[in-house]
Amino acid sequence: MTKPPEFYLLGIVLLLALLQIFLTAHFKTRQYGYKWNVSARDEALPPLSPMAGRLSRAQANLFETLPLFIAALLANLYLGHNGYYSELSAELYVASRLIYLPLYAFGVPYLRSIVWAIGIIGLLGQILLIFC
Repeated sequence: MTKPPEFYLLGIVLLLALLQIFLTAHFKTRQYGYKWNVSARDEALPPLSPMAGRLSRAQANLFETLPLFIAALLANLYLGHNGYYSELSAELYVASRLIYLPLYAFGVPYLRSIVWAIGIIGLLGQILLIFC
């Protein structure tokens, strides 16, 4: 039995989520130090550096839509709605998330928002496909 391409796309976006967790943690630790990293993190801290802040916000942005994408994708695979439209919408979502991270990390305006919107189109495609 061959796995649908959507499973590979799911794996890629999950690896991206893990990468974003590590990148954000790395930049926070660089700023606040290893003692902070291993502490309970109860103390008030100065604001994050621009890069650490953008990485943290990019991670939060991904985590807002990732559960919706996973649920819709798995629902479509369960319903047998894998095919051209399922793969295309998953590709749009995953590709946009891959492109979005460096755009946000380096503070690129406008284009970042366009890429985000393309990802939302992919997500909506997955959600709407459930009803077909």
